Amino acid sequence: MQADKDSNPEQVYAPQDKSQAMRSSRIIVPILLGVAVVLYLFWRQFDPQEFARIEWTARLGWWLLAAVVLAVVRHVAYALRLKVLTHGELAFGQCIRLVFFWEFASAVSPTSVGGSAVAFFILNREKLSMAKATAVVLYTVVLDSLFLLLSLPIFYLMIGPGIMRPGATTFVETGAWGVYFTIAYAAMLGYSGLFFYGIFIGPQRVKRFLGVITSWRLLRRFRRRVITLGNEFVLASGALRRESLWFHLEAFGYTIAAWAPRFLLLSAIIIAFVPELPLDFFTQLELYARLKTMFFIIAFSPTPGGAGLIELLFGSFLADYVHSGTLSTVIATVWRGLSYYVYLFAGALLIPGWLRKTAG
Repeated sequence: MQADKDSNPEQVYAPQDKSQAMRSSRIIVPILLGVAVVLYLFWRQFDPQEFARIEWTARLGWWLLAAVVLAVVRHVAYALRLKVLTHGELAFGQCIRLVFFWEFASAVSPTSVGGSAVAFFILNREKLSMAKATAVVLYTVVLDSLFLLLSLPIFYLMIGPGIMRPGATTFVETGAWGVYFTIAYAAMLGYSGLFFYGIFIGPQRVKRFLGVITSWRLLRRFRRRVITLGNEFVLASGALRRESLWFHLEAFGYTIAAWAPRFLLLSAIIIAFVPELPLDFFTQLELYARLKTMFFIIAFSPTPGGAGLIELLFGSFLADYVHSGTLSTVIATVWRGLSYYVYLFAGALLIPGWLRKTAG
């Protein structure tokens, strides 16, 4: 009986009700974590004289406006990618709204989990077919991982160990950050490689492999979820292996267009508050690489959306760009407001009405 059940993707994969994961009340934990850390940092680091030195000028306002524009560009690029991946079955306005929900789900989930589990529920609620919803969610994991896995080694070759620790000239000098980066890179390379192989090369082999390893006693409690993942590979593979080269290039292009502003946004905020920061290409390239590495290191955070960890990490990771503890806390707070808390509040406002509208 179990073998028959496991062998049928449509039978095993039944989207579960994830509405509980999208409750507005779930914003409380990440907000409290973030606010608690910010208050602690202000209490420990706040210097009235340093705060008074901030130049509240038109220049600062223009760079903050640039950061807002980059946040909008990022959101629109994600929406366009979703439209491409669904072959236009979802209208652009729907995609704009669903990106809010997807980001909300990521914001209230541990960073290491992300919003992918809830994304199945979101797309199914919009009446997308099972195969297409599965293909969209799994392929976004591959695209996002590919962007990070390809770009970070390139930055390391161009800039060196300085992308992992201020002032580091050798990998040994990166210390614990270098070790953690290596572990995180190997983990992402492993699971994204499994996803790529499972979607484009051997979905049935991956399904059988997952079935074998979860028959072991220690892993047996994960069997149902892992078998479901194997069936998802089969569904996604059937939908994606028939796509044209242009489809994949367009999807990856929008992935770059969505991810690049994520870090450029923070660069713009730092430039706004640190007017003495050089604007030459190499300085900005090194800053961009450092920001991307920082995001990568917190990619396996156990807290919702990395709340708390990012605020703590920010000051030390960018110490050679933002010298003041007070200033680093201000910059981190503005950045998180534009890229994180805005999705918490937007999701809390929009999701209840959307759930009622799409019920049934």
